[in-house]
Amino acid sequence: MKIENLGNDVSNVTVSGSITTQHKVTVTDDIHQSVLDNLAIKEDPLELAFNFFLDREPNPSILKFYDTIVIQSGCNDFRRA
Repeated sequence: MKIENLGNDVSNVTVSGSITTQHKVTVTDDIHQSVLDNLAIKEDPLELAFNFFLDREPNPSILKFYDTIVIQSGCNDFRRA
């Protein structure tokens, strides 16, 4: 997995598997600080989120663009992970 900060709270996540996929993910400062426990750098929650997804589904099934608030509000398992 490769995470590249594109600026303006957006990162590009490249996941290599049988198929290589790219995903644009938004992590705002509010999400980073309050919802994701202010992990050291914004890439940390992205890595956690993608590992969470990859444990449950293949990388081509992961959305191509999303905001991390979607993970927190829509995935009870992620909040417990």
